[in-house]
Amino acid sequence: MTVPQVFDADAIRRAVGFEDLVDPVADALAAFSRGLGESPVTVFAPAGPDGDVHVKSAWLPGRPVFTVKVAAWFAARAARGLPGGSGYVAVHDAATGDLLALLQDEHHLSDVRTAAAGALATRLLAAHDARTLAVLGTGVQAYLQALAAMAERPIDTVLVWGRRAAAARTLQAAISARAPEVAVSIAGTAGEAVRGADVIVTATSSRRPIVDGSWLRPGQHVTAVGADDATKAELDPECFARADLLVVDSRADAPVHAGDLRAAIAGRAVTEAGIDAELGELMPAGHARRPGTQITIAKLIGLGVQDLAAAEVVLPRLRADQPPSAGASLPASILDLRRTAGKRRPPDERHHAAI
Repeated sequence: MTVPQVFDADAIRRAVGFEDLVDPVADALAAFSRGLGESPVTVFAPAGPDGDVHVKSAWLPGRPVFTVKVAAWFAARAARGLPGGSGYVAVHDAATGDLLALLQDEHHLSDVRTAAAGALATRLLAAHDARTLAVLGTGVQAYLQALAAMAERPIDTVLVWGRRAAAARTLQAAISARAPEVAVSIAGTAGEAVRGADVIVTATSSRRPIVDGSWLRPGQHVTAVGADDATKAELDPECFARADLLVVDSRADAPVHAGDLRAAIAGRAVTEAGIDAELGELMPAGHARRPGTQITIAKLIGLGVQDLAAAEVVLPRLRADQPPSAGASLPASILDLRRTAGKRRPPDERHHAAI
């Protein structure tokens, strides 16, 4: 019997960043959108609003492994001074079912594979000359989504908005540390940030919409990753009604699990038939926007095939146990926010979006 290998979060954070996953995630999403394999999603809340669990699994034909991920957030952990998020990815042999490895990632793989999907959405849907980015949210996913958008477009200005000033300042400093050439400022309101941006990222745990559709204008792109269960909402129904191109990661799952999209469908602002495409369906075209004329929205809840892609990339690196080269910066992670905040955890660690 094979004894499974166990890898901890520190090793996993050193081994992989979102940049490593953009193309593997693109391939996995494209396969999913072609109807290959399976990627079931289960979400439940054993502690109500104070604790949720996402179980996401995936297999794809021809892949040597399949994965089962459990990702959770509990207020009780945060109250004890621990990271609120926890979880692991179990990697199994696709031929025998044997457990090969347990990746105790403390949510890092979910963080970076979600950011990789955000980078892909920006690549496919944002205007080529987009220069101003609005980031709504102040947690690790807001941080990674900002870096992901900046990697895909010539962003020279970032507008940060968050409900807590200290958390917004921490995020501002963390982005500036990674990209000192970019002007990063804090917006007074969400509306100010959205109106001034070419690309908007929402990565919050909000239970009520934080983006009003009337703020949007032609030429803007929105990547919304925060409302990943039925209780959450970031975009109001008018956002979906105004979208010229509405893209999801899963036609089957997004209307069920994305609270804001679900509300828009219930209120008839949009229909399920009004979803234009899955992100994976856009891959052959390379770019889906008509320049300057469209409002585009990517509404992403996160899929198990992304975790499968992340596991396939990171596991060989972990087994090789290769330390980072001298002088090389470590991949972006929640540790950047912790260091910037000067404490064990950042001021706003509540949300790990699209888990």
